[in-house]
Amino acid sequence: MSIDTQRRHCLLAGGAFALGAIAAAVHAQANERVIPVVARKFVFVPSEIRLKKGETVVLELSAPEVLMGFACHDLGLRADIMPGRVTRLRITPDKTGSFPFLCDIFCGTGHEDMQGMFVVSA
Repeated sequence: MSIDTQRRHCLLAGGAFALGAIAAAVHAQANERVIPVVARKFVFVPSEIRLKKGETVVLELSAPEVLMGFACHDLGLRADIMPGRVTRLRITPDKTGSFPFLCDIFCGTGHEDMQGMFVVSA
C-alpha cells in the first residue's frame, strides 16, 4: 500500500470518527429535557422546577420585559437574561434536595421576592 493510500485511509477513518462523535453529541442533546422559564416582573414561571439527580436538563430562560438575572448558588448556576433573547443554561444536578434560585439583577419594587426552587430527587 502506498503512503498516499495509507494517508487517505487515515483521513477517512479520522473523518468517520469525527462524524460519529458529532452524531453522538447531537443525539445526547436531543434527549435532554428542555424547560422554558420566563422571568417576569416579579416572578419566575414556573417557580418550582423538579429535576432528577444526574439528569441533564436545559433551562431556556427568557425575559419579555427588562433585563433579569438568574442565580442558584447552591448548584453553581448564574446567567443574565436579556429581553427578547433566549438564554440556554445546561444543568446536571449532582446532589438531591431543595435549592432556591432568584433574580440577582434589580428589576424594580418587588425584586426581593422574585425567587423559585429547584427540587432535585434521586
